[in-house]
Amino acid sequence: MNAAKIVRARRDPELARIIRSCSLINADGQAVVWAGRILGQPLPERVTGIDLMLALWERAAREHYRVFLLGAEPDVVSRVAAIAASRGVHVVGQRDGYWREEQEQDVVAAVRAARPDLLFLAVPTPRKEYFLARHLVALNCGLAVGVGGSFDVVAGIRARAPRCMRRAGLEWLFRLMQEPRRLFARYLVGNTAFVLMVLRDVVARRTHRG
Repeated sequence: MNAAKIVRARRDPELARIIRSCSLINADGQAVVWAGRILGQPLPERVTGIDLMLALWERAAREHYRVFLLGAEPDVVSRVAAIAASRGVHVVGQRDGYWREEQEQDVVAAVRAARPDLLFLAVPTPRKEYFLARHLVALNCGLAVGVGGSFDVVAGIRARAPRCMRRAGLEWLFRLMQEPRRLFARYLVGNTAFVLMVLRDVVARRTHRG
């Protein structure tokens, strides 16, 4: 979860329902962690999609889990598969994230046939949430994890923020500087909407207590 996804889920009840049905929901955005503290419901820490994915790769290599990589551009997912394999991950399948609606069943069949223990899905929100909601049972994988743009970072297409910026909660600013046109609405407009949502909740809680 990040600020943009919370704003979208507030406007999309079906997306909100899908998110609540997930077995695990992690705070991918620092704004979510700050909001939790402000609202009196602190979260243990921020866990980004890429950090979770890399940690699961390590576990997969040790436990010999079967991994399927789904998403991003064709050359990107191929590069990510090679990097994962070089780290001892047993990659049993890969496919880019650019399929047409009529190809969706073929994608599901390919994943199912590979029998992965772990499926990493790197496509944008809300497409990945709706895809998993429709097909999670048919995919027949042990764990499906949405990892957003993590494949691009692992493949070296996009740089990750320096550790000092990540610790300060400013990774969003680093990404905005890299892709201002694509991320302007998400970070500036979306984050403003998120801040207003949090403020409204703060006021509502204080009014209720009063």
